[in-house]
Amino acid sequence: MTRSALAASTVLAAALLGGCATGPKYQRPALDLPAAYRQAASAPPRPPAVESLGDLGWWQVLRDPQLQVLLTEALTHGWDVKIAAARVLQAEAAARLARAQYYPTVSAAGDLVTQRASERGPTTIPPGINPQKEYGELYVAMPAYELDLWGRIRSANEAARAQLLATEAARQTVRATLVAQVATAYLQLLELDYELEIAQQTLGASTNSFALTVAREEGGVASMQDVHQAKILVATAEAAIADTHRRIEQQEHELCVLLGRNPGPITRGQGLLRQDLDITVPPGLPSSLLDRRPDLRTAEQNLVAANADIGQAKAAFFPAITLTGLYGYQTVALSDLFSAPARTWQFGPSVSVPIFTGGALRGNLKLARARFDEALAQYQKTVQNALREVSDSLVAYQRSRELRARQEERTAAHRGAADLANTRYEGGVTSYLEVLYNEQELFSAELSLAQARLNELLSVISLYRALGGGWQDPATTASVQAAGHP
Repeated sequence: MTRSALAASTVLAAALLGGCATGPKYQRPALDLPAAYRQAASAPPRPPAVESLGDLGWWQVLRDPQLQVLLTEALTHGWDVKIAAARVLQAEAAARLARAQYYPTVSAAGDLVTQRASERGPTTIPPGINPQKEYGELYVAMPAYELDLWGRIRSANEAARAQLLATEAARQTVRATLVAQVATAYLQLLELDYELEIAQQTLGASTNSFALTVAREEGGVASMQDVHQAKILVATAEAAIADTHRRIEQQEHELCVLLGRNPGPITRGQGLLRQDLDITVPPGLPSSLLDRRPDLRTAEQNLVAANADIGQAKAAFFPAITLTGLYGYQTVALSDLFSAPARTWQFGPSVSVPIFTGGALRGNLKLARARFDEALAQYQKTVQNALREVSDSLVAYQRSRELRARQEERTAAHRGAADLANTRYEGGVTSYLEVLYNEQELFSAELSLAQARLNELLSVISLYRALGGGWQDPATTASVQAAGHP
């Protein structure tokens, strides 16, 4: 058999054996998923074509126009989003490098050399020989090209692609987290504005009461003790206003960092009491989380990559066959460079068989399997944590609604008690101490009601994020819906 025939048969054999992958085929692990989430109340009715709150885009859930402006700015200029996008580009480049192993590398090279030997040197040039020589070479070469007989390159590509998908899902997780952070910070800012409004209203009422008490004391109707107690209400409201201003400015600075801008003021939209985030869709099925939540997709793609690494480790046990080739021209006379006698070529396979590696191959395989076991456990843990987050958020939403309703009743009761105490004091039935106590209790109840309203809104945002919402892009979602997919 000639060398050409031998090379051809080698390539043919490689093509026939190319499908002999040694790595295990990935299958999604079986998970013990509940039939439904544990929640504190039954789910509300479901509108058509919407399976879960997590299916909605953030612009459909967070409807405050100014909040939508801030979210768009954060998703465009936020530092975490930019970092995540750069990581996706890195993963794309790594996948391209892995895919390049499928193809041979071909390079062209050449050189032209003019050389003159010294006629006075230690080596004597025979008479009649020209001391100056010119030679050159030009060739196209294919360095060692590995035939993927055992699926090593295929497994490497599968691992790189899984890492790319995991990185893309991680970028979506960053988007969802940023949406939740910006919405949370914005609502907290609105709650602080509401607290400031309550404190200012309390200050106005207490100032009027203080002036009235001073007048009563000057008229001999009230005591100086009543004046001091009325002053306490004024000072309490003034202190609350000063502290709330501090918290508002610091909250604005926190929100500015999320937006990717320097600390400064934040434009508000609708007030806290006008925010409408009622849930009108059910949470959906737990099994749908596996495809909706990007952090679960990240964990699963890491598992896919770990499974592919096992295939690479197994392929290392088998012989590696590489092909090398060269074709070109070489001559000492440049005028004959492209003539037939100057032609040169080389082609042939190279086989490398591991005989003794000191246990390195088995150790590498054992390491790959252990990493797969770790990725599997991490995936299962991530799924259970996701189920817990949804259940916690459902309970938090239901209980926060109940707490807000009770807090409204408590505040109304305190307001009635404060009004009655003022009436009794003006009628001379009781001392101003009773007025002071009831006014302070009313102020505390109003602040607690504001916090309860905030917690109710934040529970919706927490549930929305737990169900896998927040990472969607408006343009992408619109194109998907236009194609007929819910």
